[in-house]
Amino acid sequence: MAIYLSSLEHSRVPIEVREVLSFPRAEAMALDQKIASLPDVSGCVLLSTCNRTELYVSSRGPSDPAALLCTAAGVDWTPFDDAFESCANGDAVRHLLEVACGVRSRIWGEDQILSQVRDALVMAREAGTTNSTLETLFRIAVSAGKEVRTAAKFSPVPVSSASKAVDLLAAHTDLDGKRVLVIGNGEMGRLSAGMLRDAGCDVTVTLRTYRHGETVVPAGCSVVPYADRYDALEDADILLSATASPHFTVTREQLEAVQDPPGWIVDLAIPRDVEPEIDSLPGITVFNVDDLEDFDPGRDIPPEVEQILNNYEARFFHWANYRDCMPAMEDLKRAVADRMLTAKELTDGDVSPEELVEITVSRTVDMLAGGLSEQWTAELLDKTSEKIRAHTRGAEENVHHDTQVPPLH
Repeated sequence: MAIYLSSLEHSRVPIEVREVLSFPRAEAMALDQKIASLPDVSGCVLLSTCNRTELYVSSRGPSDPAALLCTAAGVDWTPFDDAFESCANGDAVRHLLEVACGVRSRIWGEDQILSQVRDALVMAREAGTTNSTLETLFRIAVSAGKEVRTAAKFSPVPVSSASKAVDLLAAHTDLDGKRVLVIGNGEMGRLSAGMLRDAGCDVTVTLRTYRHGETVVPAGCSVVPYADRYDALEDADILLSATASPHFTVTREQLEAVQDPPGWIVDLAIPRDVEPEIDSLPGITVFNVDDLEDFDPGRDIPPEVEQILNNYEARFFHWANYRDCMPAMEDLKRAVADRMLTAKELTDGDVSPEELVEITVSRTVDMLAGGLSEQWTAELLDKTSEKIRAHTRGAEENVHHDTQVPPLH
């Protein structure tokens, strides 16, 4: 079973291309199910974040995940002809490990990608589109990412799109006392609101509901209904929007009606929350996720991270090799059992119960396999089984020849 990957990554294409193939949770699960139902596809996992859209496919035959994704999503392939990076097997495994460890992120070593990789696996599970190969690969990638977070520090403090957005704003204006409206009360919105509050801002967060237990607002932040967001912008110096909405949360036409609009706007969403044409309005500067930090593809991976990547890559292929050997391992057990039974029959005729022989042989082969699993290959096991059977056939022929009754003269 081969692994195929197509990645639409921030380092290859700009935001206006990526957002066309950016999918919220429900849509991603539906695409998982649609793609997994295709012939020869054994499983798939779709990872969709602000900086990347990646489709991992486990398939019995050659597969082009990029084409499968565009077709399933009903998107014209033409604009993406050279946009995807595609690879298979070892390269796909290494790619996911690097993604989970944050070394392929726009923000070097960022923390959020680890939970996003985990969530992609959870969504595929719920959609029923994983298989043992993808389950194991993604779980190993998450474990690698966790170890990198504890054993290797890219930065003295955790980094995320929210923290970089606050740093970007602070580089352009004094945040102390600034009035900020944060649209979006998801993880990114709450994180941004809390950081802006800590930076000395007067923060207001939009809410779509006031029902108990469904919303959490960072301490020290005010709230306003989402429907009243344009009224709240009249008093704001900064707007930050971070939602999963497929539609613009702020449009140029409606913002032009605001008497005193904010001078700084940060859009942390993909697809974008803020209509791109707003950037042309006088007195307003708009930042999006591609402005947070320049990605350097030539940056060296720290040696300690490289070692972690190598260890987990080896762990996955050790598992994959053992799985591939299992059919040959079962055949080897049967071959050895046949050999032992034949030997008993040819010696004293006292044959132990077959079940006892099979249990003994099975345990013996399992113990051998456990100790030699790194050296086993399916080809080697097949050869071993054939040699055992050849010896058995030879023994049977010799005994048959030796025990024939000489003819009477």
